[in-house]
Amino acid sequence: MLIRILLCYIFGYIRVSVEGYYIEKLINICANKKIIIWHVKRDKNVKLYFNVATEDFKEIVKIAKKLKCHVKIEKKKGLPFLLHRYQKRKIFAIVAVLILISIITLSHFIWNIEIKEEDAQELEGIFQDVADAGLTTGKLKSKIDTKEIINKVRLKRQDIAWMGIELKGTNAIVRIVKADSKPEIIDDADYCSIISNKEGIITKINAQNGTANVKVGDTVTYGTTLINGWLEGKYTGLRYVHARGEIEAKVWHTKNIFIPYQSTETRETGKLQNLYSIKFHNFEINLQKRLSKFKIYDTIETEKKFKLFSDLYLPISVKKTTYKELEKEEKTYQPEEAESIGIQQLEKELEEEIEDKSKIVNKHSNTYEKENGIEIYVTYEVLETIGTNEKIVF
Repeated sequence: MLIRILLCYIFGYIRVSVEGYYIEKLINICANKKIIIWHVKRDKNVKLYFNVATEDFKEIVKIAKKLKCHVKIEKKKGLPFLLHRYQKRKIFAIVAVLILISIITLSHFIWNIEIKEEDAQELEGIFQDVADAGLTTGKLKSKIDTKEIINKVRLKRQDIAWMGIELKGTNAIVRIVKADSKPEIIDDADYCSIISNKEGIITKINAQNGTANVKVGDTVTYGTTLINGWLEGKYTGLRYVHARGEIEAKVWHTKNIFIPYQSTETRETGKLQNLYSIKFHNFEINLQKRLSKFKIYDTIETEKKFKLFSDLYLPISVKKTTYKELEKEEKTYQPEEAESIGIQQLEKELEEEIEDKSKIVNKHSNTYEKENGIEIYVTYEVLETIGTNEKIVF
């Protein structure tokens, strides 16, 4: 359908208005007879505007007459009408023809690659992996084997659960579903113990299957056995089991920072400078000098690609480079002020790290004054469920 509409732009089309009480029937009849109409716009309930190919206009008039609708030509567009209008401007007409031929030729290539990841989960290096697999801009669509590209990427990466590629116009849409990383699962029939995966002080332990190896108040480290994967009875002797239980411990989350009494901070002044360039695929033309007028600055680059329709991209884009002016500011802190700034920053970081804030039972800070600043440690004590299964190897 897209190709047919493009051909209409070359061979001509008419913008018409149809007025009457049966315009809905007219649309249905056009669909049944496979007459393509586009850019349909309705005005009130009895008037309709749309584009139709020149060769289909007579059929539209016949249908309208049967439905007692009035047809009016609003505009005539396309190459034939353009040539007629500018028949004395041959150069203009030739250029127009060349542009149209170029667009049709370029439509056989891929000029934009769009990667859509489920739930906006970003996969590092995925653009490069897709390019290495053979999907690049400027490649002929007929030469792209989507199945081969998908297989290459999935063989290279273990973090993709599903991948699909759709070629629409000159746009390649790559859809990806990220694979969830799951811990190793030990079968219920396997013998295993529960070991500590964190350092802390045991506050609660309930061995549902197996033998508790620690008690409330014990300090444990990484790898300490919490519940042994065996039971021993007076008459049954020693027998191995799949350990189960609930273990809670008070664990520590600690962060530290050094705040100097004198420092140089960089901040934005609010002044911007925008420079532009035009890119033709990999060839770039600068419209201005690329040097910034600022002494200190941050650089942000954005690129806007040209497209005729939603998925018909062209190998032409405008690149915008924004320079943000920065200035340096000397800061001097008193010990109390430096301590307050450091504690606030560390507390914010720790609270972002801890999922359940209600499990925080205590927090404290330690400071150590140095010659040129202050070192600050902030520790949160949090109640957390600990323990992971470890298979018993005989």
